[in-house]
Amino acid sequence: MLKIKNITKMFGDYSALKDVSLDINPCEIVSLLGVNGAGKTTLSSIVASLHPPTSGDVLFDDVSIYNDIIAYRRNLGFCAQSQNLALHMTVREHLVFAGRYFSMKPHAIEHRVQELIELFDLHKYIDASPAILSGGYKQRLLIARSIVHKPKLVILDEPTVALDPHIRRQLWDIIKGLKAQGVSVLLTTHYLDEAEILSDRICLLHAGRVQLIDTPQALMSSYNKGRLEDVFIQLINEQTPESSADAQAMARQGRDYL
Repeated sequence: MLKIKNITKMFGDYSALKDVSLDINPCEIVSLLGVNGAGKTTLSSIVASLHPPTSGDVLFDDVSIYNDIIAYRRNLGFCAQSQNLALHMTVREHLVFAGRYFSMKPHAIEHRVQELIELFDLHKYIDASPAILSGGYKQRLLIARSIVHKPKLVILDEPTVALDPHIRRQLWDIIKGLKAQGVSVLLTTHYLDEAEILSDRICLLHAGRVQLIDTPQALMSSYNKGRLEDVFIQLINEQTPESSADAQAMARQGRDYL
């Protein structure tokens, strides 16, 4: 469905991405993993069409997204890490506004809003400001807003960061539900347990390059490890001492929420 082809991204003399290629299939969850500075955010922002690559291309259904960026965005949902909700708007108004943004017809918006209220259990907050929502419910609203227009691909950037363990698991069920509805998901996360449980495939980035792409199960089997966390640490240990320290910190962060 989506083909990332030989993407390089330069910021002045600094190369954030170096000849990155990755395919995302229909109804698939792909997780981007890597220590800080690996290129995860840069790659996801390019797929989200927020920044252009220096070279390379992104194809959606075998057509460059840059041929018609507006048409591509109609098939794309993006849930940023920052909870960018307008406190003067109600939960319902956020969803209606998103529908209008994508030029949905009024009756289609109303029907879709009702679907999302049910799906994300937003009934008691629908006419309230997001200011009263817990972190978990704000994240529900953000994800709901990103799929109002029924996109084929959703980018979730650290969707469960700083949430309590039981809230994280509720959001895992929602993310799995997106896949069940035929949506592909590009997930960036620092939680290795999250990547292990949710992902169909893992893409490990290091220093702007793709180190490997495989299923969590195949990786654990290949490296004779019982957890994806242990595979990740071993792979990063094989790189540089600085990256190894970041990997250890990332693994501890994931363990804190187990």
